[in-house]
Amino acid sequence: MHDDRRRRGVPLSELDEAVTKVSGAVIGACIEVHKALGPGYGREVYLNAVVKLVKDEGLNCEIDKAFDVTFEGEKVGEVVADLFVDGKFIVKLMAEHTEIGSQPRYELRAQLKAADIDLGNIINFGEKRLKDGLVRVLNTDKLDLHRDDED
Repeated sequence: MHDDRRRRGVPLSELDEAVTKVSGAVIGACIEVHKALGPGYGREVYLNAVVKLVKDEGLNCEIDKAFDVTFEGEKVGEVVADLFVDGKFIVKLMAEHTEIGSQPRYELRAQLKAADIDLGNIINFGEKRLKDGLVRVLNTDKLDLHRDDED
C-alpha cells in the first residue's frame, strides 16, 4: 500500500494543518512575486521578494538554513535549504526555463529528511506560468513513520 500511495501522492488533508497553512502562504507569496516580476530575473531577486512577502505575513524566514546530515548517529555533513519558513516548511527556489527534473527533487527530499520536515516545494520562477514551475515534495520516510504509528 505504501508504494501505491507514493505513486499517487499524499493528499494535503493527511498533513499537519499548520504545515499546509505555511505552504499556502508561501505559494501565495510566490504567485504575487511572479505576477509582479515575471520570469527572467536571477534566483536571488525572487528569493528576496518572496522573503519580503512571507515576512509581511508574519512568518519567520531563514535563508540558506543549514541542517546536519547524520549517519549511524554521527554528523557526516550538512545540506542547505534555500528558504526555511516558520520552522515547518522548506522551499527550493529556481529561476531557470527548464523542467524540474529528478535532481532538484532528490536534493529537496534530502533536505526534508535532514530537517525532519514533512513537506517542501520547488518553485521555479523561470517558467512563464508559475504553476508549471511548482512541485510539491514530501518526506515519504517521515510520513510512512506517522502511518505506521497509526496502524
